Amino acid sequence: MTSAPNFDRVARIYRWAEYLALGTLLEHTREHFLPQLLDRRRALVLGDGDGRFLAKLLQQNKGLQAVAVDTSAEMLRLLAGRCHRAKSNDTTRLCTSHSSALAVTPAKDTDLIVTHFFLDCLTQTEVDTLTQRLASQVRQGTIWLVSDFALPHHRFLKPLAALYIRALYLAFRVLTGLRVTHLPDTQTALQRAGFERTARHERLFGFLYTEIWRRQ
Repeated sequence: MTSAPNFDRVARIYRWAEYLALGTLLEHTREHFLPQLLDRRRALVLGDGDGRFLAKLLQQNKGLQAVAVDTSAEMLRLLAGRCHRAKSNDTTRLCTSHSSALAVTPAKDTDLIVTHFFLDCLTQTEVDTLTQRLASQVRQGTIWLVSDFALPHHRFLKPLAALYIRALYLAFRVLTGLRVTHLPDTQTALQRAGFERTARHERLFGFLYTEIWRRQ
């Protein structure tokens, strides 16, 4: 990656900082399409943080196996602990990988990729590289579930959202060393990689969104 942010520093406060900033809106955004993932069998989950989404996914989809990838060892430790406490995994259902998403190779039978509020930590070049690379390694019909921030089209909310996103990037730069400063164009990257959007849900007039993309 262009930068090497250290999310270990914010791992323990991440959940509460999220609630303080936007309440449960991020959590509800991540979980909106959970009912549509019950037929998936092998997931690659990139940058899920402390694992709140993955724990619920494994709990609701008893036939799913998952690989969780993160550059933060502390985030992975919290993720594994939360999944274990939720009784949602055994030793064969969850594997963690302390590595960069840009270096991971998905299993051949991967049929679900998850990136919740993660791609905004990458540059546009990194997002383009990641989507092209994973698209070439997964089979037709694979679902990519993505959630992130976006600038609303509402004329009055757009400048406020831009200021909020700028403040978030500044905060993460101070706390983790993250050097990224702008949201990437995730939709164009996924389209160029051969994925087609099949569902979208928005909150706060589009400031938060979650989408399902399918590999064609």
